[in-house]
Amino acid sequence: MNKKKEIWIAGFALFSLFFGAGNLILPTSLGVKAGPDWWIVVLGFVITAIAIPILAIFAHARLQGTLYDFGKKVSPLFSTIYCFLIYIIAIAIPSPRTAAVTHEIAIQPFIESSALLTSVIYFVLVFIFAVNRSKIISLIGQFLTPIIVLILLVIIGIACFTSPESINPAEFKHPFVDGILEGYQTFDAIAGVILGAVIVISLHLRGHTTFEAKKELVSKAGIIAGAGLLLIYGGLIFSGSLFSSTFAENATRIEILSGLSTLTLGHLGSTFLSVLVALACFTTAIGVITGTADYVRGICNNSNTAYTITAAVSAVIGVIVGSNDVGFIIDIAVPALMFVYPITIVLILLNVVPEKYASKLVFRGVVIATFIFSITDFLGFVIPRENLVGIKSVIPFAEHSLGWVLPALLVFVVFNLKKIR
Repeated sequence: MNKKKEIWIAGFALFSLFFGAGNLILPTSLGVKAGPDWWIVVLGFVITAIAIPILAIFAHARLQGTLYDFGKKVSPLFSTIYCFLIYIIAIAIPSPRTAAVTHEIAIQPFIESSALLTSVIYFVLVFIFAVNRSKIISLIGQFLTPIIVLILLVIIGIACFTSPESINPAEFKHPFVDGILEGYQTFDAIAGVILGAVIVISLHLRGHTTFEAKKELVSKAGIIAGAGLLLIYGGLIFSGSLFSSTFAENATRIEILSGLSTLTLGHLGSTFLSVLVALACFTTAIGVITGTADYVRGICNNSNTAYTITAAVSAVIGVIVGSNDVGFIIDIAVPALMFVYPITIVLILLNVVPEKYASKLVFRGVVIATFIFSITDFLGFVIPRENLVGIKSVIPFAEHSLGWVLPALLVFVVFNLKKIR
């Protein structure tokens, strides 16, 4: 296969692996709430749902190792614990959420069946794809992604020309910050550190064994995936804002997505949406479970048995959690995200800056500062928020759940200035 075609297939596969349940249901509801401020929300959403995840892909192109390599400069123990938490969260929340979304949008409106049955069938198929490891990029990049992109572009294109004249006023007081925080819910930064390794290993299995060849392919695939995500996210948020006046104030995320597809594609909208949801969610679940199984195989002396067992256990967890409704899964995700997402973001950034600015001391200082100052964000979803008013009032941006940003930046600058002196 020629090099250019290989890059495009890898880029399409990466886009599809990123584009899952949250990527579908979040942007449209964001647009509805943003109204005329949709473009400000896009700017915030792009940071956590596109820029950071694609930087994770660039970091993988540079490291060409595993998730463990992202945090090993902090300490081997830290990196081991971090990997464990990330993979547990990935197979316990975003992967099962794809099955729950598939059931509520693609199955339930047409067939009276239980969510448990949907989850069982869904994860059996995911497991089958995961054990056929060497074919994943080709199957997803060549066949599944073009269908996903085509349906999305049709919905966005029709929305731009058939929307009502009126747009509801914005509901967000801080649209930029709300866009950033909603980007957490896509899990894309976590997906980036998991899926980048999937792409690197997949390219190796396809015969790309040199460091430079894989670096170029992964980097260019990341650019293609990022451009695709920007086009689709921006289009869905804009579409949601155009149709904001047609939805009830208490409409759920899924009701908004379903309504938009019906408004743009008519009676066929629900059918097209069902296909779209099933494909988009399915590819992400494959990526998460494959990435987790790859990591376990790597620490078990490349044991194929360890890979298969991990994929099977991940699928079983997916069945159990995925049989719950989407709202419940999103609610339990928020505290976990507030805990690991800031640390994931700083590890990604530290692994893409020039090495002279990212010594072991800088890694340790920035990660410790991020951990300490993100504790209040995590606690805000565990204990009554009024109990944290005092401490949040003295930490810049803490009221926006971004109290870790300034301390992490200051530690990065101070430690580098100290090194220069």
